[in-house]
Amino acid sequence: MKNKIPTLLILFRFIIGLVIIYLSLIQIDHYQTIIVILLSIGLLTDIFDGIIARQLNISTQKLRRLDSTVDQIFFISVIVATYIQCPTFFKANMYKLIILIAFEALTYLTSFLKFKKEIATHSIGAKIWTLILFATLIQIILQCESILLFNLCFWVGLLTRIEIIAIILILKKWTNDVPTFYHALKLRQGKTIKRNKLFNG
Repeated sequence: MKNKIPTLLILFRFIIGLVIIYLSLIQIDHYQTIIVILLSIGLLTDIFDGIIARQLNISTQKLRRLDSTVDQIFFISVIVATYIQCPTFFKANMYKLIILIAFEALTYLTSFLKFKKEIATHSIGAKIWTLILFATLIQIILQCESILLFNLCFWVGLLTRIEIIAIILILKKWTNDVPTFYHALKLRQGKTIKRNKLFNG
């Protein structure tokens, strides 16, 4: 049963994403507080599914691919819910959001074109951006605006998407959990890379 915990955490995050959209549509009381709690729980499942899988030595490619896909679905769900509640913020920052979404889509397109698989690099930069995105979404949910945090989120997001594309292009074969572009270069040279037991499988 314990070997199923990482998968259950991933699926739970998927369900949380759908619940967040539903709650934004029905306009429940105390919406902001409930959504922030659910978003926080979702982030915790994202952190611990990988840690637990690695501790149990069941961090397979299939699991990492599922984790990466559900991550996307979860954050897209939160963004959709936030748009429903705060459309003016999205209209005011439309061009930056389009650029960021385009680069995110480009990472997946690059991976599918080269490896016929979705990305699952789980790079350190991407993890840092996830935390910044988390903070930015909370600020938008609570205030329907974000300036400094959103700009930081935009530029870090852009740079980390570019790094992920570079990692995909430099790798000779599809590989999950590549911490940085430097590690991708070492893998291309046939060298072994060190992965942190807590953060990379």
